Amino acid sequence: MAGRGTQATALLTKQAVSHRLHSYTHGSGQAYGPEAAEMLGLDPARVFKTLVADVDGALTVGIVPVLTTLDLKALAAAVGGKRAKMADVALAERATGYVAGGISPLGQRKRLPTVLDSSAEELETLFCSAGRRGLEVELAPGDLARLTGARFASIATS
Repeated sequence: MAGRGTQATALLTKQAVSHRLHSYTHGSGQAYGPEAAEMLGLDPARVFKTLVADVDGALTVGIVPVLTTLDLKALAAAVGGKRAKMADVALAERATGYVAGGISPLGQRKRLPTVLDSSAEELETLFCSAGRRGLEVELAPGDLARLTGARFASIATS
């Protein structure tokens, strides 16, 4: 794994959380999440994307399956807010310490309120960005929730 470490992988190692890294070559031109599922031969329902939204002026992370859309109203409600909109990309990158397309919910520069779609609770493991485009981490949803302080809520729409 030399040269592939990220803040996310460092956190997983430090916390001794069982996980597996999966890498692929990014560059097909499609959205990052669906690309990861296709390149790694995974069921897209198990691959989650990390999105940063602005809920009443506070950055908040929503983690949803890659073939779904983040329901901003549901995300706001899940954290006790009223209104949500997608965060400015540059602001999301500064707050998390990751680049768009490689934002991991783990090991972010600033710990943001996080909500994980409730569909994850049904899975033994899920995949999410490990902090770099082309690098996914497989781990148990409960571990992801524990390490990020995430709550589970229905925040994805088809």
